[in-house]
Amino acid sequence: MDINSPAGALIRYLEVAHDAMRWKLDGLSDYDLRRPLTPTGTSLLGIVKHVAWVELGYMAETFDRPHDRGDASDDNDAFWDMYVAADESVDQIMALLDAAQAHLTQTLIDLPLDQPGHVPWWGDAGAVTLHRIAVHLATEINRHLGQIDILREGLDGATGLREGGTNMPGPDEFDWAAHVERLETIAREASPQT
Repeated sequence: MDINSPAGALIRYLEVAHDAMRWKLDGLSDYDLRRPLTPTGTSLLGIVKHVAWVELGYMAETFDRPHDRGDASDDNDAFWDMYVAADESVDQIMALLDAAQAHLTQTLIDLPLDQPGHVPWWGDAGAVTLHRIAVHLATEINRHLGQIDILREGLDGATGLREGGTNMPGPDEFDWAAHVERLETIAREASPQT
């Protein structure tokens, strides 16, 4: 598909976000992928699982495009899609992300961007188009990718935009500790004294 076409551009930017998400998890232990990194229990692999189920849910239910992943929801656990259970492997979650991306991409190939749909959990919000939902998903995925960026940096200092294009100097190229100390000084000087 032509990257300059509206659907082609959406597919390409969604692909870039998915690839970055995969790259951000590369090299981490199973424990670091699963462990809670925020006070609300957010984990790196939990974010990926959430993103995959959100994508599958929007395409399946909004545009009647069933997928083959079954229904993993749990009426007894409101946060079932935000963490990875002990019996779920990293490979299973990454395969889920691959399946969700493929399902989304195929939907963008098969249907026109003005294809109407209805999001059941939006209530009486009226009809939506595939274009609107694709933009919504691109925004949602990139929001969660930003969370992954911050969490990964907090784990081991790894930063960057994508593999081979980190867009940030490494610790051997820049004195990050001095930079952070300078910014802390600026923040203290600029803050009103109490």
